[in-house]
Amino acid sequence: MSKTVTYCIGLMSGTSLDGVDLVYTKFHDTNSYSFKIINCITIPYSKKWLQLLKDAFHFNKKQLQQLDLEYGNYLSKLILDFIQKYSIKKIDFIASHGHTIHHKPEKGYTLQIGNGQIIANNTKIKTICDFRTQDVAYGGQGAPLVPIGDKLLFANYTYCLNLGGFANISFDVYNTRIAFDIGAVNTVLNHYANKLGFLYDTNGAIAKSGKLIPNLLNELNTLEFYKTNYPKSLGFEYVNAILIPLIDTYNLDEKDILRTYVEHIAFQISEQIKELGNVLITGGGVFNTFLIERITSYSKNKIVIPNKDIIDFKEALIFAFLGLRKNKNEINCLKSVTGADKDHSSGVIFSSK
Repeated sequence: MSKTVTYCIGLMSGTSLDGVDLVYTKFHDTNSYSFKIINCITIPYSKKWLQLLKDAFHFNKKQLQQLDLEYGNYLSKLILDFIQKYSIKKIDFIASHGHTIHHKPEKGYTLQIGNGQIIANNTKIKTICDFRTQDVAYGGQGAPLVPIGDKLLFANYTYCLNLGGFANISFDVYNTRIAFDIGAVNTVLNHYANKLGFLYDTNGAIAKSGKLIPNLLNELNTLEFYKTNYPKSLGFEYVNAILIPLIDTYNLDEKDILRTYVEHIAFQISEQIKELGNVLITGGGVFNTFLIERITSYSKNKIVIPNKDIIDFKEALIFAFLGLRKNKNEINCLKSVTGADKDHSSGVIFSSK
């Protein structure tokens, strides 16, 4: 008889560089899944790590290999400190997303650093990571991967919307899960907040004080990405090559850029939630109350903001769930979502040496 209760640690580092999310959770697996978040914490990045992870986009192969090892050691320390802080005893495995440096599925390439073998060696705990590479090898986007968790853990919601570095959404169409990236969110908003000396725009207050620039809004809304069909996903490459250069041609005050970009995001999200129902919103963007106001103004759906643990740790929780499915060799990656050749069980399992 297969095990029905599993205890594990999930780790997530998002593209908005807020820090590393760690969650210790218990899964019950009978006829359906249930979960309990027992402990959770976000460890903000030091200035050193923030700079390294931002600069890594430009690193050569040798530098990236070295950073992969260093980041694996860094994550190991965070995990061991987490275990000690909460006196955690039962751990079946660690599931780590790592941190995305490159994501170029159209070129058959995606890279998440945070060496799984090092984590397993340092913690003496089975470690499951590298959840995206196999999907790209099967012709998929390697993203988004959260929808299997949306479907099996959050089935009561019509739409599951995450507002992080990028906005992504998942929902069922004729009982088939689809999901895709809608557009960049905090990767752009934080970029312009940083220029004003802030880590982010608290509550969207700066954006709210700005003026809407119709010409920029129209140009953003007519970008080619929004016309392409799913599956589709985005990375920093798109932000750096397309969005920032376009916005900067307007030579605007940052507050007006933020105001216009918030409107742009809200409009693009509203285009994807037209079927009446309820929308579960998670991710750091939830705390941008002005953005939530603008999304709500466009939609007749019931907007659901869950408790803070789900807002902040849903992705880490679901990567723990992906690890659970991989550990049992069960499907955790859906071709209907990523465009891969087949559904599959993605990830690599490392045991300590």
